[in-house]
Amino acid sequence: MGSWGRVSWRSSHNGSVKMCVTMFFRSRFLFLLAVAALLAVLSLSLQFSMMQQKILDPSMSLSQVVKAASARRGVSVRPAGDRRARERRVGDPRWRVQETPKSRSGPGAVHLIPVTQPKEDGMVAKNRKRILVDLYTAPPRLDPIYEAYLYCNVPNKTDHGLEGHAPPDYKLLSVHVMIRHGDRYPLYAIPKTKPPSVDCTLIPSREPSHRLLENFIKNRNNAAKGQLDGPLNNIALLPSHTVCEMGELTQTGVIQHLLNGDHLRDTYIKKHKLLSDNWAMKQLYVESTGKSRTLQSGLALLYSLLPKFDWGKIHIRYQWSTIFCSNNCDCPMRNHYLEEEQRRQYNLRVKNSLLEQTYIDMAKIVGIPTRQLRAANPIDSLLCHFCHNVSFPCTEHGCINLNHFKVIKAHQLEDEGDRQRKKLYYKYALLATHPILNQTVTRMQRIAQGRKDEIFALYSAHDVTVAPLLSALGITDASFPRFGARIVFEIWQNEKDKKNNFIRILYNGDDVTPRTSFCYGHKTHSKQLLCPFENFLNFVRKDMFAIFNSTNYYDACHRRMF
Repeated sequence: MGSWGRVSWRSSHNGSVKMCVTMFFRSRFLFLLAVAALLAVLSLSLQFSMMQQKILDPSMSLSQVVKAASARRGVSVRPAGDRRARERRVGDPRWRVQETPKSRSGPGAVHLIPVTQPKEDGMVAKNRKRILVDLYTAPPRLDPIYEAYLYCNVPNKTDHGLEGHAPPDYKLLSVHVMIRHGDRYPLYAIPKTKPPSVDCTLIPSREPSHRLLENFIKNRNNAAKGQLDGPLNNIALLPSHTVCEMGELTQTGVIQHLLNGDHLRDTYIKKHKLLSDNWAMKQLYVESTGKSRTLQSGLALLYSLLPKFDWGKIHIRYQWSTIFCSNNCDCPMRNHYLEEEQRRQYNLRVKNSLLEQTYIDMAKIVGIPTRQLRAANPIDSLLCHFCHNVSFPCTEHGCINLNHFKVIKAHQLEDEGDRQRKKLYYKYALLATHPILNQTVTRMQRIAQGRKDEIFALYSAHDVTVAPLLSALGITDASFPRFGARIVFEIWQNEKDKKNNFIRILYNGDDVTPRTSFCYGHKTHSKQLLCPFENFLNFVRKDMFAIFNSTNYYDACHRRMF
């Protein structure tokens, strides 16, 4: 082969090699690109599967979701860190525990997040964060069982609140408290079943108990010195039946309000000296409906609250209306919105096929028509079983179980959400609560002007009193009033400028003032730390009627809107 042939062959050979190498790397790039795309598809599919699994079963933990989703996809997935690694992180100063804000479904999720640590020379070290995708984009679903536990309000001596907290140079002038009675026996019974076995006598040695319970029982002997209006004179001052009567306050209910009084005493009496040891009768205002459970709950709270409980200074006024409307109860439009709200409740219930099937199953167990069981309001009795850890009722046909209870409770939670969206209940609540709010704001005005009477007011009421009050104030995300619930109104004065008065509103110890319709976003747009009392005054006297195109209570009550 000549020299020209050898050169030609080499050139041809080198070109082939280069082409092969180019094709190899190009094919490898395409192969890697395909693998990356496949992994991305598997990752997205796995995340979707995890979210779907969590929606189907909200009680599952994240690790359980990962395992379940992996099993369905046939993929082996290792968590980002094992338990020991997480434990090391918890103890490591470079990490801190962050808890997401509490929701009604639970205390929130706990995350470990890195904390920037200073170097020895005082310089701040770089913080390289890893951005992770949040799998939960929708708000968590409410857990019916958790909500039921909250409703029971099992007495807890460490349960405190933010009552009485204010910046320096602010003086507490007056406090107004509305409570729901404590834990009670059911008002309804499930036909053909054994009622829950609960003893309503007060026994200090039986749990739950309280250090003041024994003296509270003995103090009844001095009750003749007290002043009880009208029908209240005919009501027992303590629960006393070994087999509870319908609606009777239980020992748990008494303890709930002894603890409420304890907490308020620490704040208002010991810290702020709202009432002295020689407090006068005119400084206290107490009102109760004509039910034994409200009267007894009010007495329990007062006994642990007052510096010295003296029956001779106790005057409890009778309130005939459960919405505390006193002499201003004539309001046709309030009744109209209540009827519309009840119609909404009915329409929502008949759409819930799972709820209807649950009632059918329970009726078969009990042996009565479904309609009769539904009319017996079984959730009231089942809540008593649940709160007192008593087995659900059984018959020869079977037992009512936790799943039945869970379905009914879940529907209640769904109903609460629908109620807030439809606004019918809100309109009812505004008209229902105006009389009691107007009475409260009037008393606060007098005290702000220098009057010293009725500086502590207590209204002992029901869930149907507290719930519309929360709604009317605009606190739409509040949970349904539990046993022993409390709403507190505080009026404060700036001692540097005594012309300025301020309002705080608390629900079960949480400051809900920024969530009210008249102080929403106040801290963001104002230099004042507390909500001006004038905002509350204008709301009660004028603004709460704007939705009815009215300027006063009478006009809003009698102007029919189409």
